[in-house]
Amino acid sequence: MIAFITNPDEKARIAGEILAGLPEWFGIPESTANYIAESRSMPFWATMRFGEPTGFIALKETAPRTAEIFVMGVRKDRHRRGDGTLLWEAFRDFAQACGYEYAQVKTVRRGCYETYDRTNDFYEHIGFRALECFPTLWDECNPCQIYVQYIG
Repeated sequence: MIAFITNPDEKARIAGEILAGLPEWFGIPESTANYIAESRSMPFWATMRFGEPTGFIALKETAPRTAEIFVMGVRKDRHRRGDGTLLWEAFRDFAQACGYEYAQVKTVRRGCYETYDRTNDFYEHIGFRALECFPTLWDECNPCQIYVQYIG
């Protein structure tokens, strides 16, 4: 089940809980704290099982016609079970209804870390295409790959 979460404290609780279980992707405390704090004011969805969150996604407007997956996380035991796709579909449907034409997401370029290769696989599976890589946007060990998708 997908839930649209409006309460900022609930968003922070869910994001904090899910991201704490994903240290391979969210292991820098300052960055994780920023994701949690910033997502409090963004459109936010969570997948729920038996009343407990299993994943979440937050939308950030990066341009008048572009919505970004600001942060997304799914509990490890729910990887490859459809939760991520359900979150993406809720995000996309909302973005389309709001008039966004493009979606984008940033991640670490393929080939740097096995965990991020799986992330790249997921984004490509749901229709994103590589646009550009910024090798030093974050730092040299984490080249920033930007993916885009036309949703308009």
